[in-house]
Amino acid sequence: MLAPIAIAVTVGFIGWAYHSLKPPPPKICGSRNGPQITSPRIKLSDGRHLSYREMGVPKEEAKYKIIVIHGFDISKDITLPVSQELIEELRIYFLFFDRAGYGESDPNPSRTVKSEAFDIQELADQLQIGPRFYIIGISMGAYPAWSCLKYIPHRLSGAALVVPFVHYWWPSFPTQLSREALRKLPVPDQWTFRVAHFAPWLLHWWMTQKWFTSLSIMAGNMELFSPSDHEILKKWMENPDPNQVC
Repeated sequence: MLAPIAIAVTVGFIGWAYHSLKPPPPKICGSRNGPQITSPRIKLSDGRHLSYREMGVPKEEAKYKIIVIHGFDISKDITLPVSQELIEELRIYFLFFDRAGYGESDPNPSRTVKSEAFDIQELADQLQIGPRFYIIGISMGAYPAWSCLKYIPHRLSGAALVVPFVHYWWPSFPTQLSREALRKLPVPDQWTFRVAHFAPWLLHWWMTQKWFTSLSIMAGNMELFSPSDHEILKKWMENPDPNQVC
């Protein structure tokens, strides 16, 4: 009697685990059951679409052409705290885009750090912003920025990283330094990085479960921010600059 019950429980657990670990199929923008397309997009050579947003002076008049690479849990609609006055004075053209699988860009099941660099290169070419451009990688957007530095350095005029995420198992980093840096993160964040590195097949469940915090920033924990960060955020929220461009 116990054997059939044990088998049923085991099969049920395996089914639950498979369903929990496997990400749901993506909803493609513009498809029958997918979200509507509201932004301009380009079609890449492999058939995928990348959504983008332009800001600043016309690219034909720009002195600085900057591609902004967003991070985790955000999109091309990220707010960039820069005034219109500065944009016009320096003649800056900004190009924001949704990375593969974000916002209105199609997912790329074969996405790698390397493929993101070539997505950026093709975006720049199709929009004809010129042979060289600047990039800004924000948060997890540091990974594609690093990829551009490695795979398409001849296309870059410069690169900047803003609050970048790093890979704590990069072989070029001293092991002890990487360990010390990882331990400075909140404990939930440490475990999330470990899961992503050692058990990526578990990451979808880890990030979507409700039992415990996976990333402190998603839970509203401001522990990651320094005292000066808190001061800047406080001033920004209390006195938003009406001339800042989103």
